[in-house]
Amino acid sequence: MRQGCISLGGIKCDKCGKMIVHSERYLGVDEDKKGNEVEKGTTKRYCVECAIEKGYATYKEEKDGRVLTFF
Repeated sequence: MRQGCISLGGIKCDKCGKMIVHSERYLGVDEDKKGNEVEKGTTKRYCVECAIEKGYATYKEEKDGRVLTFF
């Protein structure tokens, strides 16, 4: 299950190790041991760049501009 979140500080990306600072967006995803998204599993936290790289996040064109979506 995907959870779009806003960091309160002290969160680290599980893929690249980058610190996700206060008020920055990140994605929480439940994954199995093989790294596949599942309904219930171990929650992995990804910064925006890693979420896009893994295919969990995309930018969509809206009338007001580009919007980042995790869903």
